[in-house]
Amino acid sequence: MEATFSSTTARGYWTQARASAVENRDRNPCSLSIARSSQFVQLSLPTRKSSLYKVLSAEKEHIHVVEGSRVDELYDALVARLLPLVLLSPNPNHKLLVGLAGPPGAGKSTVAHEVARRINKLWLEKASSFDSKVQPPDVAIVVPMDGFHLYRSELDAMENPEEAHARRGAPWTFNPLRLLTCLKNLKIDGSVSVPSFDHGVGDPVEDDIFVNLQHKVVIVEGNYLLLEDGVWKEISSLFDEK
Repeated sequence: MEATFSSTTARGYWTQARASAVENRDRNPCSLSIARSSQFVQLSLPTRKSSLYKVLSAEKEHIHVVEGSRVDELYDALVARLLPLVLLSPNPNHKLLVGLAGPPGAGKSTVAHEVARRINKLWLEKASSFDSKVQPPDVAIVVPMDGFHLYRSELDAMENPEEAHARRGAPWTFNPLRLLTCLKNLKIDGSVSVPSFDHGVGDPVEDDIFVNLQHKVVIVEGNYLLLEDGVWKEISSLFDEK
């Protein structure tokens, strides 16, 4: 398997390093850590020589490390980390906002959707144990940051539209203020409609994803969710886990 470790600068440029590991008889474990609000992420992956490649957090005291020898075990560990935070919440209307950030192609969408799927499956199994006739709604949902791309028409209206289209995907080609507003409304109202992104057309699709009152885990995934710059910094502060 290959893991990509990344961080962002204040301007949103990605720095990357890659580490690869091959499962062998010893089944060297890989580990992933997630941090509470205002903390960054640490990832570590042992090589066959047992040395660790790490991206260290500046404030490690709040980092929770999950480990597994396979990707499936990491998914399960992430579910085991997130689900109790919802089950044990004294507020039945509480929503757990999870921020998942990384560079393009790092696997954010895959991780987010698989963790959400497993949470929903586990929630269904728990509900069915009380009443097999009950079909509970999904409690986990994924909100991609892609839906908050600026429209092509908005890029056309920029001072240098050619550059804007060529650099589409940079932080300034998104609408972070709209994302911030959606997340704030979600916290206040318990539900919100957000746009998705049509890659065939190349533009957002308005109100395509509905986060409803029954959703308890909302995983937001995107490139710049943890960017410590401007509006992005305020977005990052809204996440309960990131």
